[in-house]
Amino acid sequence: MNFKHITVAGSGVLGSQIAFQTAYKGFNVSVYDINDEALEQAKGRFINLKKRYQEDVSATEEEVNNAYNRISLYSDLAKATADADLVIEAVPEVVEIKTDFYKKLASVAPEKTVFATNSSTLLPSQFADATGRPKKFLALHFANEIWKNNTAEIMKHPGTDPEVFDKVIEFAKAIGMVALPLHKEQPGYILNSLLVPLLDAAQLLLLKEIADAETIDKTWMVGTGAPLGPFAILDVVGIKTAYNITEAKAKATGNQDYEKLAQLLKTEYIDKGKLGRETGEGFYKYPNPSFASADFLT
Repeated sequence: MNFKHITVAGSGVLGSQIAFQTAYKGFNVSVYDINDEALEQAKGRFINLKKRYQEDVSATEEEVNNAYNRISLYSDLAKATADADLVIEAVPEVVEIKTDFYKKLASVAPEKTVFATNSSTLLPSQFADATGRPKKFLALHFANEIWKNNTAEIMKHPGTDPEVFDKVIEFAKAIGMVALPLHKEQPGYILNSLLVPLLDAAQLLLLKEIADAETIDKTWMVGTGAPLGPFAILDVVGIKTAYNITEAKAKATGNQDYEKLAQLLKTEYIDKGKLGRETGEGFYKYPNPSFASADFLT
């Protein structure tokens, strides 16, 4: 079971990063998204990633061009997965969307294909039946800015074949990740079990008007020595993702604070096109956010 051809389903912020990193490490990558407009946006992300790899990891122009040329784009799921050894799903963090996607994927992907979800907060066992191949299904979770924050959390569900688990660990290492095996299901894995409570706490402080985003970030950065505060991290994650997670929590718990926070993120940020670092503005303005200035921590 050697993975040679990889399909990434979903070409958003993290999906495009997974695809580019995989291609950068020499794999052929098919990228699937729902329409040509989404794929055009993905091309723009790949072009930006070429620059980031040259700046951040000293990649040569030849290396990033080769990576770009190993990526093929498809709006037809059957064509995107025709040769796939592994499909990494990075579609929106909404249970219904993921479930529908897996049912479609199961009907077109070859029998050999292993499925992996990059979900940040949802468990693979929630979708195992929909995949039609629970033994060949597990979670493979990456952090944002994958080329620098190179964690890969590999999490099995009770029905995952141990051989599949081991092969996905090998694949993660092959694309330059630090492979982090999780032997039991845990919502949020390791990274987000630590990170999400921090981001939640920061957003609720903002919602309750305890302090502004800059002051909250400054407090965290000065108090812990962290390079980024929670709102700077949210700008990297993307405010749409934060909104989807918050809205899901509001529905699941009925907590009015989460309902109000979801509404705040929608009206004050998403509706105004402030989606985070990718769009040039979120909680901060880019490319020169205030938290990066020399006097921010004084």
